[in-house]
Amino acid sequence: MLYFRHHTLILWAGLLLFSGLCRAQSSDSLIVQELRSYGVTFSHDNHVHLLTNGREKFAAEFQAIRNARYSVHLEYFNFRNDSIGNALFRLLEQKADSGVKVRALFDAFGNKSNNRPLKKEHLEHMRQHGVEIEVFDPIGFPWINNVMHRDHRKIVVIDDSIAFIGGMNVADYYIHGTPKIGAWRDMHCSITGTEVSTLQKIFQRAWKQETGRDAINDSSLVSPKGDMMVGIINREPHRTNKIMRQFYISCFDNAQDTIRLVNPYLSLTHSVKKAIKRALKRGLHIEIMMSQKSDIPMEPDASFYHLHWMMKRGAKVYIFQDGFHHTKVITVDGKLTTVGSCNLDARSLAWDYECNAVIVNKEITRQLDQRFINDKAKSFLLTQESWDKWRSRWKKTYGWMAKMLSPWL
Repeated sequence: MLYFRHHTLILWAGLLLFSGLCRAQSSDSLIVQELRSYGVTFSHDNHVHLLTNGREKFAAEFQAIRNARYSVHLEYFNFRNDSIGNALFRLLEQKADSGVKVRALFDAFGNKSNNRPLKKEHLEHMRQHGVEIEVFDPIGFPWINNVMHRDHRKIVVIDDSIAFIGGMNVADYYIHGTPKIGAWRDMHCSITGTEVSTLQKIFQRAWKQETGRDAINDSSLVSPKGDMMVGIINREPHRTNKIMRQFYISCFDNAQDTIRLVNPYLSLTHSVKKAIKRALKRGLHIEIMMSQKSDIPMEPDASFYHLHWMMKRGAKVYIFQDGFHHTKVITVDGKLTTVGSCNLDARSLAWDYECNAVIVNKEITRQLDQRFINDKAKSFLLTQESWDKWRSRWKKTYGWMAKMLSPWL
């Protein structure tokens, strides 16, 4: 009898241990598993360096272009015709004159919506110097056909050796800000390792789609290796429509402790909003930061409506006041984060071409968590009292109306 009881106890202990291990499966591994089921590949030999402002981003990117030996590939929503844009174009012309293959894509709508757009003479000048620069999905009559699926990605790949990805286009205001909204905060990163090739393939597919030409890379260089786990989420209409929504839903469904989110546009889709509701209902600690100022009319009012909704359900919401926080970052349980171009609005999640790097690394995630914590000092905490003081009855009504229109903003 003692022998039977002894083995029964061992069996129960084993079952409890197995059950605990199943429950303790980390949030980052569950998110990675789900992304893999959608076709995202992860590699473990990457190195990521955060570029936390425009000066850092452009200094690093320009230096990498100066060092290019074979190819420079750039894919941006827009290049602004200003001092930093013109400096970049002169550098690209010099590299093309020296024999480096330089190819650049920019979105037609992104250029039209820019108050300092590139013009035909700029493109012709670059092409005369050997820069292959093309417009993604040129806008033509009847126009409406062209406004939905825009290329919002920000990707630079050099020699298949180093890549840059994040939320910054090419514009002076990432360094100097603007008179209307002040300093312009954003996030970018450089990547070396296997995922450089993933980003290269994304550019090559976009280039082929738009031009009909192959963007062959003759580089014999090998990207320097690191020890960070990285995967690239690439949203393309008709190909990976749901991938960005599923990533954010997975973060909220699988996080076990804390999520911190910074995003400039939070006019949430229905499925993401439901995931946030589920996460708050089960007691997840969620902190959200969004700027009081914005560069797009109506969009922030819809987002403020959603922020108030989340605050009432237990989220800690911080309204950033030191300029415009254009950053698109989420951190999960201090283990996993993303840096990229995707906003949390219907346009990014359901229409546009977007690209994010998912970084499974505690140190990179810690750095971004710390920046969030530091930025709380430049923000006010949203409470019912501060909400009523900040938003008049008309502004609350306007936010509700903007929320209804947000899928088409």
